[in-house]
Amino acid sequence: MVDILAAVFLDLVIGDPKWMPHPVRLMGRIISWEERIIRRITGSRTGLKTAGLLMVILNILLAASVPIILLKALDGFPIVQRIIRIYLIYTCIAARNLRDEALKVSSELDRSLEDGRKRLSYIVGRDTRNLSQEEVVRATVETVSENTSDGVIAPLMYVMIFGIPGGMIYKFVNTMDSMVGYKDEKYGELGYFPAKTDDLLNLVPSRLTALLMIISAPFGSDRRKAFQIVGRDGRNHRSPNSGYPESAAAGLLSVQLGGSNSYNGMVVHKPTLGDPDKALRQSHIEDSIRLMFGAELLLVFIFVVVKLF
Repeated sequence: MVDILAAVFLDLVIGDPKWMPHPVRLMGRIISWEERIIRRITGSRTGLKTAGLLMVILNILLAASVPIILLKALDGFPIVQRIIRIYLIYTCIAARNLRDEALKVSSELDRSLEDGRKRLSYIVGRDTRNLSQEEVVRATVETVSENTSDGVIAPLMYVMIFGIPGGMIYKFVNTMDSMVGYKDEKYGELGYFPAKTDDLLNLVPSRLTALLMIISAPFGSDRRKAFQIVGRDGRNHRSPNSGYPESAAAGLLSVQLGGSNSYNGMVVHKPTLGDPDKALRQSHIEDSIRLMFGAELLLVFIFVVVKLF
């Protein structure tokens, strides 16, 4: 319990400095290396799909075994072992980094719409060059709410239940999905199993995130309406999971998220989430950050209560 509390505090205080070694960056390099090897060996649809499955199995084994072996080797050095445990849990969480990136978009919007669009392009995959200010805000709120699950609640949940290997497995699978889990010509086969595995691992956390966001929402929030929006629109997303935290945020903020976006010049039509009771404003970015931290702190509180009693 102490290790998790220390890791959450560390993330809130220092975030993710670029100079600090980070397991996720190492995971990214491993996945890139694996992809290069795979594409040298096979280019067939069946070969790539099989290789994607083998990639998932290998990386799950790596994610589980490396921290176990490392921590076991430090049995004779309890202080160093505890520091490493806290560090590994801390690297699973991305709340401070998500907050900082979202606030950078808001700060750049204060300068100009063009600066806001450019900053947004660093954290989303959609085309940002022609977005209106409201669309920039919408994209940022969607990113914060979706990643409240992927970057905060899900890894914490897996660490709380399965220990550090659980958190590392989740981060490796999630990194694979972000790098190769695309439904396009290049990655449709190779990324099939990484994407499906990520969907499976996010099945519970995404719905838990929506629940935590609603329960921990600030006083005055329409929780009843938010529950209704989640029940109505949670499935209205190309992802089987992302719609739940996004629809919770939409309901709590009384705004409408989702809708059409452009990716590499191609317009992708998506269902909407929530009702447009209020126009999206720049202040909604900070509101979505508050929902993220509220969900995180509520999960930690529940964990502490369960551990104590």
